[in-house]
Amino acid sequence: MLGAAAKDSFADEAALGQALAELTARLGNKVVMSRPVREQHANVTTFLPNEPADAVVFADCIEDVQTTVRICAAHRVPVIAWGAGTSLEGHVNAPYGGVCIDLSGMNRILKINTDDLDCVIEPGVTRKRLNEELRDQGLFFPIDPGADASLGGMASTRASGTNAVRYGTMKDNVLALKVVMPNGELITTSRRARKSSAGYDLTRLFIGAEGTLGIIVEITLKLYGIPESIVAGVCSFPTITDACNTVIQTIQCGIPVARIELLDEVQVRASNAYAKLSLPETPHLFLEFHGTEAGAAEQAERFGELASENGGGPFTFAGKAEDRSKLWQARHDAYWSVLPMRPGAKAVATDVCVPISRLAECVEATKADIVEMGLVAPIVGHVGDGNFHTTLMVDVTDHADVAKAEIFMKRLVERALAMEGTCTGEHGVGEGKKKYLLAEHGAETLEAMRTLKRAFDPHNIMNPGKIVSL
Repeated sequence: MLGAAAKDSFADEAALGQALAELTARLGNKVVMSRPVREQHANVTTFLPNEPADAVVFADCIEDVQTTVRICAAHRVPVIAWGAGTSLEGHVNAPYGGVCIDLSGMNRILKINTDDLDCVIEPGVTRKRLNEELRDQGLFFPIDPGADASLGGMASTRASGTNAVRYGTMKDNVLALKVVMPNGELITTSRRARKSSAGYDLTRLFIGAEGTLGIIVEITLKLYGIPESIVAGVCSFPTITDACNTVIQTIQCGIPVARIELLDEVQVRASNAYAKLSLPETPHLFLEFHGTEAGAAEQAERFGELASENGGGPFTFAGKAEDRSKLWQARHDAYWSVLPMRPGAKAVATDVCVPISRLAECVEATKADIVEMGLVAPIVGHVGDGNFHTTLMVDVTDHADVAKAEIFMKRLVERALAMEGTCTGEHGVGEGKKKYLLAEHGAETLEAMRTLKRAFDPHNIMNPGKIVSL
């Protein structure tokens, strides 16, 4: 049913019923209204309330998306896009009801242009499946947020992850998009050329828009050659500050590290237990270097020298492919590894990003907050670009515990903003971070965002309640 707050802005119950009837007539059993399915397609990864849509449409082609959007637009019914459900800030919640469009069935790899190092895919393709298809051609797509997210969702949230320090984020690796607009029309934002000066850069306008301006239905991505040599390893440090200072110096010295990940001693303890590692329970950096055999070895050697100067070491290599896989799987399983640390609690992940020169200061102050407040909150981070995460273990049935977690997260964001950082480096805004945008951007900038939203989506049907309110 439509949320009470939406009754003045969106369809009334009669109009909603008419829209659902028309969708069912046009799309048949692709329209599902059972409560378990609707709840599965709402928020499930944080302690934000689960707010399901009134129906889920399982789209398997662009025409399905256009049909759904056109019917919803005619009746002023909200539309929420859904990829794999891995978002962390309530992006897929439907606070005003409406229709969720599940794009996971649009999972075809349409074209791989080996000579041009790009590919064309549908939004439901996941990053792991894409790389499996690319491996035999000596290519890979580097953006790795950890979860096996859909690439449409990754574009919509401007995802990054462990490789961003070398390869950039989604905004740097998307060449073009096809987008279904709020009126159901299909637009193409760009072409396959690697650069263009032809008009507004609509591609990057939709990347990170979280489905509030349109629904991404096709993506053209940059690809890269699989490196000749990959050197990975771990290095322990006496303190978080020592580890962070090594990161800062590594970047400042121009060492082209591919991945550089921080795990504090609490996360190391959790990963040891979960992934059967045997690391010393001190802060660690997990690293990876890409290049020629000689080049990657030289990069690793230079890093080892910097680490030693900051009290770190030894830098232990993971030379075999299976050892590298085990190392990075342990990093990607950080979320799951912390669950046994407080049985019955829910893991609530949050992130901020600061200029790299402020990284050590921000992480240390955050650690002090965790200790002072008595929280279970391991820290991990893609620290090569100043981005780090905390995973708070919260008893969501205990109002006092939830309130304490919210105070911690508010302090974390305020600290990052005071250091000229951002409230979110990669998780996105959704519902969870929306309240911080005024402090980060200012009223004038938020009004500019609203102007764009009104121009593209005058009836506010595209994922309403996210990023800005109209």
